Amino acid sequence: MKNTIRKCISILLVMALLCGGGLVANASYTQDSDLFRQSCTVNGDTAAQRGFCWYTKTAVDTQIRVFANGRDITSTLKLDDVTCTAWEGNYMHKVTVKGLTAGTDYTYQLKGDTAWSEPGAFRTDDGDDKISFISIADVQASSLENFLKGVRTAKKGLEVNPDADFIVNLGDFTNDSTNEEWDYYAEAFDSFDSRVTLAPISGNHDGLGVWHWFDNMFNLDKSESVQNLNGVNYSYDYGNAHFAVLNTNDALSLSLAQLRWLFNDMRSTDKDWKIVFMHKSPYTLGKDGKWPDALYTKATLTRICEATGVDLVMSGHDHQYLRTKSLKLNHVVPDGEGVTYVLAGTAGSKRYEIRDFMFNHFITLDKLAALTVQRDGKNDLGHYNQCYLQDGTLDHVDLNRVGGVFSNITIDGGKLTLKAYVLKDQAEGETEDVLTEIDSFELTKETGKNEITFTGDNSTSPVRYALGLIPSFLSLAVYTFGNWLPRFLCMLPDLVYTVVTKDVF
Repeated sequence: MKNTIRKCISILLVMALLCGGGLVANASYTQDSDLFRQSCTVNGDTAAQRGFCWYTKTAVDTQIRVFANGRDITSTLKLDDVTCTAWEGNYMHKVTVKGLTAGTDYTYQLKGDTAWSEPGAFRTDDGDDKISFISIADVQASSLENFLKGVRTAKKGLEVNPDADFIVNLGDFTNDSTNEEWDYYAEAFDSFDSRVTLAPISGNHDGLGVWHWFDNMFNLDKSESVQNLNGVNYSYDYGNAHFAVLNTNDALSLSLAQLRWLFNDMRSTDKDWKIVFMHKSPYTLGKDGKWPDALYTKATLTRICEATGVDLVMSGHDHQYLRTKSLKLNHVVPDGEGVTYVLAGTAGSKRYEIRDFMFNHFITLDKLAALTVQRDGKNDLGHYNQCYLQDGTLDHVDLNRVGGVFSNITIDGGKLTLKAYVLKDQAEGETEDVLTEIDSFELTKETGKNEITFTGDNSTSPVRYALGLIPSFLSLAVYTFGNWLPRFLCMLPDLVYTVVTKDVF
């Protein structure tokens, strides 16, 4: 019954968006609204508040209108942290809306330079134990054409799951985080992002060397973020699940301050499910998996996840889809007794081959449950990429696996289900979508067993963070020279052979 009602409401909301506001009877707007880069994000209590961010060309007042059942209820809400800030030749607007009602569908409008936006939509958390969300990663485009390919994948995800409570983007929104690229992103994604609640994660292309861009694109709860220069770490509850978002740009990987934050954060909840989102993947066979930052993340993060009862870790960064079996102490254990790691693939058009020289050096085949390479079959020397199928063997990529990936995750009480799909690239003249399920798995658990074991202050002062930077870099350096380098040197002959024979590094 709940899903039926949601589908009916979703259809009505889409009609409102397309037809000009059937649910927003008191609103006025134009099709040529001059605001851009708009987003509605999780921000604190998902049952009662949302964060909004958008841009204008001029320094106009920051205004939002929120509607429930076609009635403007803005005056009954609390609008917090209302700002208008000049940034890179434009004006960034942020407002946090508080006082919303749980389990309610809302529409909203944002004020541009001269007009109100078209209606956006979101639904607050109703607090029950049934939720679902969609994940995408690594659109990482530079041209409008490639951003449009990325949003095509995201839209297909919403078609498969129109009742999704939120969308997770696991990082690398753009390639160089420039005004031009974010404008292309806005042109492609704004109409999509206005229909959903977004949980964004900072990728290396969103934060390394492009300071403040990520923080200035989204309105997130930064109250416990260890720093905001190159990303934001935050957490939130939805239904019977607790989610922690990490910033893997921090101290080139994860600072000791952020690792401490995650340890405390996961002990501060008694939600049944614990899920971590991050950009750099702890387990990967992509090109970035051979470097010390990703492997250091695996060495440090996995211990915390295992100690605090994390069920699932989802990442991006290396542009292929990969899922591990349930792991503990880097060994395979029965489902539910360890942590499952998912490298979510790319929604975009930049895709990586397998680096098979990493096998038996940084990862072993027995730990993998699924792997899909999303690109076509041959590189320049005619050697085939490979796709690890679920029968435990390596095989050639088939053409139906050449495209963008999204995942649909549902939680129903004590059962979590993930289904991953490839949306096949369309050749010139093709119009029909081809969707292939590339992975499916379930986790089950007995609910009501988690307990809160941390209730202290989990924020990090600027002084404490600064004092911890040198130990953070020293920890990474010790790992690099004491653990990573000897293993890399052992792998080097296989790497050189692969470069010479397959032209893959």
